[in-house]
Amino acid sequence: MLKNLVNGLHVSKVDGLAKTFQRTGRIGFWTQIVMGAFPVLLMFYVFTFSGSITGPRQGLPIVSYLSAMNLLLLVFVIFWFSRYPALGRKIADPAQRPSEGSVTRTVWIGLIASSIGIVFSILVMLIEVAQMLFYFLAAPQGGVPTIQTTPTSLGGSWVSAVDFASLMALVMALAAEVLATVFGLWLLFRTTHTYESLED
Repeated sequence: MLKNLVNGLHVSKVDGLAKTFQRTGRIGFWTQIVMGAFPVLLMFYVFTFSGSITGPRQGLPIVSYLSAMNLLLLVFVIFWFSRYPALGRKIADPAQRPSEGSVTRTVWIGLIASSIGIVFSILVMLIEVAQMLFYFLAAPQGGVPTIQTTPTSLGGSWVSAVDFASLMALVMALAAEVLATVFGLWLLFRTTHTYESLED
């Protein structure tokens, strides 16, 4: 009877882990889709009304590369979260249940991808904000006029609303990556906690 009780507790814990993967995978996937679509829609709106997504200010070439890598990582993390519900169904099935190492490895891949995306987002934001700060410090102090003739030392460019729209898009992408990291850490905690209790 004690053995049946222990087996029932183990099944309950495994079912809980499976449901956690299914629920967290769905929530994380759709939340990232919404938060990832917002920057794309924002930049499409800016392009529609301004004809450019870069604005009049010339940025550093590395920003374009980091932004592209960040976007690819965000797409990868969204795809990776779409696999979690299927993994949860495998965990629930005793015949297909993967090992702890396999489940943990899957979660770690998503965590590493979202963490690298966070680093790229922060680097791009730091570079962009530092460049905008330089433009504002080089401008005459005492307010920001609506129309300003920039000195030739600045290359005839200025900070525009497009620059702030791109920063807003970066903030939304960063928020999606942070959310993915939080969900990934939760899944990692649940996985290690459940499998350790099964071994006891």
